[in-house]
Amino acid sequence: FCTPCLQECLKPKKPVCGVCRSTLLPGSRALDLEKQIETTETACHGCNKKMYLSKMRSHVASCSKYQNYIMEGVKAVTKEPLHNSRNFPNRFTFPCPYCSERNFDQEGLVEHCKTLHSMDAKQVVCPICASMPWGDPNYRSANFMEHLQRRHRFSYDTFVVCDYDADEDDMMAQVLMRSLRDK
Repeated sequence: FCTPCLQECLKPKKPVCGVCRSTLLPGSRALDLEKQIETTETACHGCNKKMYLSKMRSHVASCSKYQNYIMEGVKAVTKEPLHNSRNFPNRFTFPCPYCSERNFDQEGLVEHCKTLHSMDAKQVVCPICASMPWGDPNYRSANFMEHLQRRHRFSYDTFVVCDYDADEDDMMAQVLMRSLRDK
């Protein structure tokens, strides 16, 4: 949605759904959408394993064939040959900045911190932000829990084709080509 249309739907008098225009209740969840995500089956583009949409994000974070599939798309849009993949930061799994647990996907890290560290006031570096090209690996968030909940509500890989330095126009053309091919 564009900002003016979305703001119109969320006016304080009577906020409505941006799609069907039904009234939104405070704190209500889209249970029908959650049910659809839990019951819709699809296949991984890397290994072709069938699973429910609700399991896809955690699967693709660890599926090497899916990551190869993504890298093929990245190679197609980059102007220079890719360097050895070991030189790229890991943007799929993250350590907890509070304890020694490792290998959380973004959603898992958020849930882990909310469950076990919600009262910890220690200033820590966000491992998700630190892995990004624009991230500062030395910046310590004053309120890490609020940062997680505001900044990391969604995964970047949902919206980005994983080469954060590739030319945006080339990436858009490649995404459009792949979306037509994948139908």
